[in-house]
Amino acid sequence: MIETFEAFLKNLGVGYKLLFILGTIISGFLISKLIQFFMSRMLKKASDLLKVDPTNYSFLKNAVSFLIFTIVVIVVFYSIPELKNVGISLMASAGILAAILGFASQQAFSNIISGIFIVIFKPFHVGDFIKIGELHLGTVEDITLRHTVIKNPENRRIIIPNSVISSETILNSSITDAKVCSFIEIGISYSSNIDKAIEIIQNQALNHPNFYDNRTEEEKEENIDQVVVRVINLGDSSVTLRAYVWAEDSGKAFVAKCDLLKSIKEQFDRDGIEIPFPHQTVYLRQEKPLTITQI
Repeated sequence: MIETFEAFLKNLGVGYKLLFILGTIISGFLISKLIQFFMSRMLKKASDLLKVDPTNYSFLKNAVSFLIFTIVVIVVFYSIPELKNVGISLMASAGILAAILGFASQQAFSNIISGIFIVIFKPFHVGDFIKIGELHLGTVEDITLRHTVIKNPENRRIIIPNSVISSETILNSSITDAKVCSFIEIGISYSSNIDKAIEIIQNQALNHPNFYDNRTEEEKEENIDQVVVRVINLGDSSVTLRAYVWAEDSGKAFVAKCDLLKSIKEQFDRDGIEIPFPHQTVYLRQEKPLTITQI
């Protein structure tokens, strides 16, 4: 390709070379302006959606302009025989610089692209309660081109790069149906009355202010219990009961579960329902003492 370009330059006269150089400069200027114009529109739309000041990303436009300017300078220097070696050196330097900048900005561009994808595909919005992977959960407070800010239950702000979010599984508790069913599992002893224990659990759940009746009209007509409690396991020392308790959202469900564990335990104590716990019985066997007879 370089040989073809050199042959093309040799066939040009001095006047045509000057026109070629002038045309290269003008073309580079126009291309730079066009790219800046389209990038400004694209970044402005993305910034309006993400509520980010577009001037924060003006470096992208400047970087493109600098790259085009460098290419134009290399072509101009290469067109003049006396400056050909300078053009070759600039080309080599530009290649190294481009590789360094590309490697250094890879993560930054990844975050920006991921931020745009979040806005386009909308896996969550500001105000949604989400869980990212197995580590982070909380309410989304802000979404920028680079990162997303969530407030966790401890009222701390977690700043997560968008590229990290794109590679993780997202659990969004605020999409469409926010109702949550909590599993409350309690073990009782084999000697305890199972029906009595189920009745206590149901009454405690029904009396909690956060309880939500999630039954369909058909289930109501069939008199299905508002709180379903089932025996799910016969263990070594206990019978495990599981209650399905609904609440309007994850916050109310968490409070209800904590309160019910306490109130159910207290009511079990009053009504003699035993919650077994691991214990060991140690038997000490006393050997008959040895009698020594003296002669």
